[in-house]
Amino acid sequence: MNNLSIEPSIQKATSRGQITLPIAWRRRFSARHFIVRTLADRLEIRPAQLESKMKELTVFDAIRDNKGKGIKVADLIKILNKTHSAK
Repeated sequence: MNNLSIEPSIQKATSRGQITLPIAWRRRFSARHFIVRTLADRLEIRPAQLESKMKELTVFDAIRDNKGKGIKVADLIKILNKTHSAK
C-alpha cells in the first residue's frame, strides 16, 4: 500500500452500532466531525473540516432565507445531506 493508505483491519461493532476508527487515521486527519455516506456495498467515512469552513463567506442568511429565524448547524447539515442525497 502507498504512504497515504492504512492497512485494512476488521472492526467489531458495539451493540449500539459504534466502531472505533483506527488511531493512525484519526491522528492523520485530527477531525472531530465526519461525513458518512453509503456507496452500494460500502460505507465511506471522510473527515469534515468544519473548523476551516468557519472563515468562508455566508451561504445562508437567516433574514433572507428563513424569515429571520436562525438555524442550528446540525439542522443545516441535515438539509445539505438531504439535498446531496436527492442528486
